[in-house]
Order: sequence, then C-alpha cells, then structure tokens
Amino acid sequence: MSLSSVSIRRPVLAIVMSIVILLFGMIGYTFLGVREYPSIDPPIISVSTNYVGANADVIESQVTEPLEEQINGIAGIRSLTSVSRDGRSSITAEFDVSIDLEAAANDVRDRVSIARSRLPQDIDPPTVSKADADAIPIYIPQR
Repeated sequence: MSLSSVSIRRPVLAIVMSIVILLFGMIGYTFLGVREYPSIDPPIISVSTNYVGANADVIESQVTEPLEEQINGIAGIRSLTSVSRDGRSSITAEFDVSIDLEAAANDVRDRVSIARSRLPQDIDPPTVSKADADAIPIYIPQR
C-alpha cells in the first residue's frame, strides 16, 4: 500500500494528516529563535559635508561630484545616491550584503581623504558614518 492509494481511499485521513503537519510547522516556527534568521541588512555608509553659505548648485559641482567620483570606484557598491541642498551635501552608498561593514567604511574613508584635496578649502571636513541596522531599536514605547 502506498501513501497515494491510502489517501484516495480515505480522504479524511489525508486531510487530517495535512492539518497536523501544518500545525507542527506553525508551532515550530513560533519557537524559532531570532538568531536563526539570516542577516540580510546591507551595509550603508553615509558621507555628509557642510559648506555654509553655498547654494545647491555650488554644492553639487564642487562637493558632491568630486566625492561621488571617488566613492564610485569602490568594489561592491550596489547603489550610490546623493542629495545636494543649500549648505549641505549628503551621499549614501549601499553595499552588497556580502561586504563587511567595517571594511566598506574604511574604503569610503580612504576615498574621501583622497578627494579632500579637490574640495574647497573653507568647507567642514566630510563626515563618514555607518548605518548598522542592529543598533537601531525596532520598537520604541511611547510614554
């Protein structure tokens, strides 16, 4: 007797066995620990630069573009986005999941220090910051 012949002759038994398997699966899923989930948060590095008194066009041409040209050459970048506002430039680099966050941050710091000579002299030094998803709380209770 095979499983298929028993299921054809006794369909209620087959349905009950399917429901039991689903229940065991749901119960097992609720007991699965968070540490068993894979880490799929991509490393994100942000570079912020302040240039007081400059408009968005000057920021774009003199600050954002030279920094983007240097950062764009780093291996493993998935996307590179930038925003130029009056007095502020912000560049965000998202890396592949397989890239180490510390190594990516060091690569970006090295490239920013190389591009520093091409930037205007009176700007604030560019700030490189890492975005670690594990450091941000998921839920903050309201008081």
